[in-house]
Amino acid sequence: MKKPALGRGLSALLEDERTDVTQKGSAQGSGTVGSISEIPVKNIEANPFQPRTKFEEEELNELSQSIKELGIIQPITLRKLGYDKYQLISGERRFRASQLAGLDSIPAYVRVANDQSMLEMALVENIQRSNLDAIEVAISYQRLIDECKLTQDELSKRVGKKRSTISNYLRLLKLPAEIQNGIRDKHLSMGHARALINLEDPSEQLRIFNQIIEEQLSVRKTEEISREKKAKSNASSPKKSLPLSLTDKKLKSELSDLLQVQVRLQRSDVDKGKIVIPFDSDEQLAHILQSLKS
Repeated sequence: MKKPALGRGLSALLEDERTDVTQKGSAQGSGTVGSISEIPVKNIEANPFQPRTKFEEEELNELSQSIKELGIIQPITLRKLGYDKYQLISGERRFRASQLAGLDSIPAYVRVANDQSMLEMALVENIQRSNLDAIEVAISYQRLIDECKLTQDELSKRVGKKRSTISNYLRLLKLPAEIQNGIRDKHLSMGHARALINLEDPSEQLRIFNQIIEEQLSVRKTEEISREKKAKSNASSPKKSLPLSLTDKKLKSELSDLLQVQVRLQRSDVDKGKIVIPFDSDEQLAHILQSLKS
């Protein structure tokens, strides 16, 4: 049976007939799988797969005050570990704020999940519903790819984002640590970061990053500076051709035999390059064109 897409959210999964449900109903502290139960806060442990690493104290205090006045509006989601023992899948902000509010118990969905399912659910749920910074989102995407063995196309379907959007986030992880910290601390935006990614030299990325901070550069100005720097760099240091593989050499030989000219094949990158087909006369050019058509 096809696995349900996590992109629908945990609430949809809990209502799905394929979810592991042993019984229905809700009882104080019973932790009935598949239902909403009141679970003692002392019986819940944190999620080791939690992608969020920063929790703003002011926001937690505000949420705690709201919980004191209105209670928990959206239940957290737990994984049942054993008798009266649970682990968070999602909802850590609500859980922490409930602790601050002094609650003895908290409403929760209770699920049965293995570690990989739990990791995938936690990461997807947090990406969709939490105000993660761009680096935390990027780390979550990378963990889904590495630890849950997802391709970028599969990840795109899971989180409901375009593949290009996911690629842009993943590229942030190639930036120097200082710049990544700047993104997390909101010293520069995603637009600034994308402009810096287009530069290959980390020292230039850091130089322009410091300039952004010092001069409060806009995204448009940062893009202009990055384009100018990249153009100068390309002009001063042309790319060297990569050595041809055995497959490339065979392809070059086959093309030369087919066209009856000495074809040149050059690689500028792993999957990029150019083919040069010389000719000495219009008759030879006509022959080459006819060979390519046939």
